[in-house]
Amino acid sequence: MGARRRGALAPRAGIFLVIVTVIICFRYYRFDAGYDWSQHAQRFPVAEADMTRPPQGPPLRQGRVQYRFPRAAFVAPDARLASRREAVRDAFLRCWNSYKEHAWGYDELAPVSLKGKTTFGGWAATLVDSLDALLIMGLDAEFNATLPVVGALDWARTADSSINVFETTIRHLGGLLSAYDLSGERVLLLKAIELGDMLYMAFDTPNRMPPFWLNFAQAKAGTQRAGAADPSAAPTSLSLELTRLSQLTGNPKYFDATDRVKKFLARTQETTQLPGMWPVQMDFANERAWESRDFTLGALADSLYEYLPKMSALLGGHDAAYERMYTRAMDVVERHLLFRPMLPHGDDILFSGNARVLLEKEGVQQHVELVPEGQHLGCFAGGMFGLGGKLFGIEKHVEIGERLARGCAWAYDAFAAGVMPEIFGMIPCPSIAEGSIESVFLLYRMTGKAEYQEMAWRMFLAVQNATSTEHANSAILDVTIEASATGKLDSMESFFMAETLKYFYLVFSPPDLISLDQYVFNTEAHPLRRPKR
Repeated sequence: MGARRRGALAPRAGIFLVIVTVIICFRYYRFDAGYDWSQHAQRFPVAEADMTRPPQGPPLRQGRVQYRFPRAAFVAPDARLASRREAVRDAFLRCWNSYKEHAWGYDELAPVSLKGKTTFGGWAATLVDSLDALLIMGLDAEFNATLPVVGALDWARTADSSINVFETTIRHLGGLLSAYDLSGERVLLLKAIELGDMLYMAFDTPNRMPPFWLNFAQAKAGTQRAGAADPSAAPTSLSLELTRLSQLTGNPKYFDATDRVKKFLARTQETTQLPGMWPVQMDFANERAWESRDFTLGALADSLYEYLPKMSALLGGHDAAYERMYTRAMDVVERHLLFRPMLPHGDDILFSGNARVLLEKEGVQQHVELVPEGQHLGCFAGGMFGLGGKLFGIEKHVEIGERLARGCAWAYDAFAAGVMPEIFGMIPCPSIAEGSIESVFLLYRMTGKAEYQEMAWRMFLAVQNATSTEHANSAILDVTIEASATGKLDSMESFFMAETLKYFYLVFSPPDLISLDQYVFNTEAHPLRRPKR
């Protein structure tokens, strides 16, 4: 009788779930999107039978990333750390409340004039970028209040004729997918699919390489082409987000699109002016990487390298190409880009500079010149080396990662405002053998060393002192003067809350909050769920 009763109720339960799902969708989701990109016929389509699918099956054996913290770190968190975490949360809420009052639904808050700004298509970049931060910080009511806004987003409703593919992917798509991984809210995945279908159109070119800008008119006419001198990081840093979208939907087209870019990287790695690395600009239209002589882990190329070990983690180690490309590239970085700055106290820190290949005559390599320049954008490198070292069992890379992270923390302390500039020059020592925010967080979680929490606290206080306005935080003009006189610019990009404050919050949180063995962060600090072991 009991079994029959359960069988009789099952159809009703199913109908009930369908009705609830429909109600939720109507509450949060617009069905009148301005343009359905999934129905647009591509000019250069890939047959489904020819698509590469994401690897299946349980993850292969990879090294543990997160340090084995003592049980006390989970069940009895330190009161001082809790106080610091609350200070970061308060800073976040101060910015969020100002955004909510003065710029709700806009891409950004102008923190001096207190107005909304449209900078990324008009699709509420700060709101979407901050979704997972709201969840991580336990701000559930604030998160729930965003869902109707997210559901009403119409990717066809923009005053822009084109969008930056890279920025839209890491901020909007990454933000939606991460928040879905953390909450399971269906509307987030539905909007991510809509956006993914639009971004997929960027790959509708003769060689399936995406351009830097997705021009809507050209995409609809089938006339867009990849760039002949695009930043190398832009088309090569879409892989985490599009792969996760394929994993969640079962649709292979997103993964196939970015996997073709990976194959281009693998083919060209040894064909560049500095074999093993890719230059700051590449010819994606003709699939060449030979022309440029400039190489860096900083601006224009940064996340290309960052995503190599991260993709290996997201794919559970099933694609060996990412490990091969990472280890080969980092060998070259270690030989030609890493340097120890000449400091009065001989601090054992590292920076990653730039390399320029000088030619005696065309086609004949003369030598590789180190440009000892520090870049704020290059501060991710410590975390990248640490992650690669942990995943692939390269202990030396963890040590290099620590020295790079300490270098960026040193740079914060070295300037009068307590904040590191975007770019600055140094004098290198002859050898590196003697003794960002993201890197500081990651290396704390990888090593368990409390010194990284102390670094993070000093950095947080310095950032607050140098960038606080009456209502939020702003970009600043000058870091070489005292914090009170840095000069406030009327700009607070979405990454300040989505990335900077999120990493500060996590570094003072119990280590099981977003474990590095369960998640991998995209370049905008959005955690994406890794395959379960």
